Amino acid sequence: MGARVRAELWAGVLWSLAFAAVAAEPLPVSAVAEGVYVHWGAQEDSSPRNLGDIANLGFVVGERCVAVIDTGGTAEVGRRLRAAVRQVTPLPVCYVINTHVHPDHIFGNGAFEAESPTFVGHVKLPQAMAARGSTYLHALERDFGDAARGTKVIAPGTVVMDEAQLDLGGRVLKLRAWPTAHTDNDLTVYDVRTGTLFLSDLLFVERIPVVDGSLKGWLALHPRILALEPARVVPGHGMVKGSLGGALAAQEQYLSTLQLEVRAAIGKGWTLRQAVDRVGTPEGRNWLLWDSFHKRNVTAAYAELEWED
Repeated sequence: MGARVRAELWAGVLWSLAFAAVAAEPLPVSAVAEGVYVHWGAQEDSSPRNLGDIANLGFVVGERCVAVIDTGGTAEVGRRLRAAVRQVTPLPVCYVINTHVHPDHIFGNGAFEAESPTFVGHVKLPQAMAARGSTYLHALERDFGDAARGTKVIAPGTVVMDEAQLDLGGRVLKLRAWPTAHTDNDLTVYDVRTGTLFLSDLLFVERIPVVDGSLKGWLALHPRILALEPARVVPGHGMVKGSLGGALAAQEQYLSTLQLEVRAAIGKGWTLRQAVDRVGTPEGRNWLLWDSFHKRNVTAAYAELEWED
């Protein structure tokens, strides 16, 4: 093959890749405040049909650059999120912030690599990605097939141990790393200008909360979250239609009932199997995806509470 032919072929490949990136269908986004945009994920289990687009994702536009907050459950969702950013502004993406390790929040990271952003997360996020990333990827590839193509795990290069600030140019984001709650690597993002708080999966609305860290720790954070008094909140799943207090109260009702009933089950000498089968059944009518996650929550709570003092 001649050099000219090879060059033409490579040019065609590069053009195709560039066209694919540009042609990605933008995710629908809502401007929830000045310069603050949210894509509301589907209240569903992750599947090839929805491409893992089940989490709320967002971005904040400053005078200098953009910060993206979570990137979706596949590379394709990330590409569509990036296309949504480009519909709003030509400014570069300087930060990609991951709020925790779960795949529906991190698997679109690769779509932003070309912009060379700083990837940011909780100080414990790199360890969590290292421990779980390959398992998450294998499961995605098994269940999604071609729809998983291009998805990768990208760990943060900048980590937050307690609190940190990111300057987007005339706009400051305050990041906070929380003690173990939903996971052991939960991070929140607060836009100072508009009072918008991205709580991510520290708050679930309508969809059943998922315990992957500490049930007791999560309940202990509720008063601290409420005390922040943000102007508006973006949860990890669902939409807050009333007050933050009301949304937290609904979540607390579920989590506190789970704690109470699992403690009672342990006190009665029930086995884990018995607890999984019997705990919390009446609460199921109040939450989406109950059948997918409640038994997992009982298992996690049982393991945490079985040996408490």
